Amino acid sequence: MKIDFRRVGFILAGLALAGAGTLGIMKLRTAQAATNLPTASARKGDFTAFIRCRGELKARRSVQVTAPKNVPELRIVWLATQGAPVKEGDLLVRFDPSSAKQQLQDRDAALKQAQAALDQAVANGNVTAEQDKLELAAAQYQVEKAKLEASKAEIVSRLQGEESRVDLGLAEKKLEVQQAGVVLNRASNEAKVASLRRLRDKAKDELELTTYRLGQMELRSPGSGVVHFLPNNSQGWMNAKPFKVGDQAWPGGVLAEIPDLNTLEMEGKVEEIDRGRMELSQEVRVRIDSLPETKFPGRLVQLSPMTVMGWEWPPSRTFRGFARIDHPDKSLRPAMNGSMDVVVARIPNSISVPSKSVFTQNGKPVVYVAGKDGYRSVPIEVLARNPDEVAVKGIAENTQVALTEPESKGKS
Repeated sequence: MKIDFRRVGFILAGLALAGAGTLGIMKLRTAQAATNLPTASARKGDFTAFIRCRGELKARRSVQVTAPKNVPELRIVWLATQGAPVKEGDLLVRFDPSSAKQQLQDRDAALKQAQAALDQAVANGNVTAEQDKLELAAAQYQVEKAKLEASKAEIVSRLQGEESRVDLGLAEKKLEVQQAGVVLNRASNEAKVASLRRLRDKAKDELELTTYRLGQMELRSPGSGVVHFLPNNSQGWMNAKPFKVGDQAWPGGVLAEIPDLNTLEMEGKVEEIDRGRMELSQEVRVRIDSLPETKFPGRLVQLSPMTVMGWEWPPSRTFRGFARIDHPDKSLRPAMNGSMDVVVARIPNSISVPSKSVFTQNGKPVVYVAGKDGYRSVPIEVLARNPDEVAVKGIAENTQVALTEPESKGKS
C-alpha cells in the first residue's frame, strides 16, 4: 500500500493549527478570568492593631428599685415604659391594691369591734367597782354599829352583851368577805380590760400594717435617669423576660434599675488568647450595633482575673473586659449590643492590605499581585492582623493584590 505523504502532511498541519487555537483560547480565558478578579491597592500609613470584643453596655453606678417587704400580694397592674426617661418621684410601678383595700376594711371593722368591747369592759368594771364601794361602805357601817352595841355590854344584860359580841364578829367577817370580793372583782376587771386592750392593740397594729401595705402599692423613682426593668426569673433564667403587667413580684425583689448614664461602660467578652495582650488604660473604640457610623472613644478600666460563665447556649467561659466611654451620648442605653476595639499596638509607615487578600501557600502567607501574564504569588510577612485589615511586609505601596485566589493557583 502506497502512503500519500502529502495528505498526511495536511492532516498533521490541521491538527497543529487546531491545538494552537485551543491553547490560545484557554490562555485568553485564563487572562480574562485573571483580569476580572477583584483587587485592592496596598496602602501605606500608620496601622492600628486592635482586639475586637463583643458585648453590651452596662452602667457602673445605678439605683435599684425593689418591691416592698412584708407585702404578700404584689401583682403588677401598671408599668412605666421600658427605657423611658424619668425624674425623681415619678411613678414606676403600680401593684393591684384590691386585696389590701379589702383587708383594710376588714381590719378597720375588727378594730372598731375590739375598741367597743374594751369600752364595754371598762364601763362594766366601773359599775362593779362602784357597787363594791357601796357594799363595802355598808359592811363597814354594820361593823361600826356592832361595835357600838358591843360597848353597851356593861349596862345591859349578860345575854344581850353576848348577842352584841356575836353580831360584831359576824359584821367583821362580812367586811372581810366584802373586802376580798372588792379585790377579786378589781383584779378580774383589770385582767379582762388588759386582755381586751391587747386585742384592741393587735387590731390597731394590723390596721396600721395594712395601711402601710396599701401605701406601698406604688413605687416611685428614687432618682433621675432612665428606667430599665430587669428580667423576671420566676419561670427560670432561660425563659426570663423583663417584668410586665400581670407578673407577680416577690417581696424585696429587685424589679428595675435607674442607671447613671454618665457611668456607661462596654462589657466585652475577651478570648483567652487575647487576654495577655490587653492592659489597663489601653485606648478603646466602642461601637454600638444600632449606631454603626459612630465611634465612642474610651479607655480599658477593668479586666477580670478569672473566666466567667456566660448565659448563652452552649455555655462558654471567657474573660471580661470593661471599657469606660469618655463622653457618653444621650442616645446610649444599658443592654445595647455592640463591640469594643482595644488598641494593642501602633505600627507607623506600614503597608496594609485587606484581610481577604492574604492566602496561604506551602504553609506561608502570600498575596497575589497582578501582572501582564496574570497573577503571581508574592511571599509576605504578617506584622499585625485585624479582623478586616493586615499589616504586611514584602510588597510596595499601591500594589494591586487580588481579593480572591486565582483558579490556576491552589492552596498547598
